[in-house]
Amino acid sequence: MEEKRKHPRTEINQPAYVSSGGSVMSCMVRNISPEGAAIDVENPAYVPPNFRLVMADDSTVYECRIAWIQKNRIGVTFVDAP
Repeated sequence: MEEKRKHPRTEINQPAYVSSGGSVMSCMVRNISPEGAAIDVENPAYVPPNFRLVMADDSTVYECRIAWIQKNRIGVTFVDAP
């Protein structure tokens, strides 16, 4: 499969949180790049199309949009805050 990303992903295993509309769900960031990330969640059905990804270690916040879902892994694209 041809790599389509502009930036290579950095493999990490860091805890984070999916935050949207006052609800928060824990997740694990598996890899990240300047343009997106792959996260593992317990149940992707509860993750909205757009949300904030908050890193647990340093509270960095990314505005995200879901790009794809495969089982419990979600690929997200970082979007600029409005």
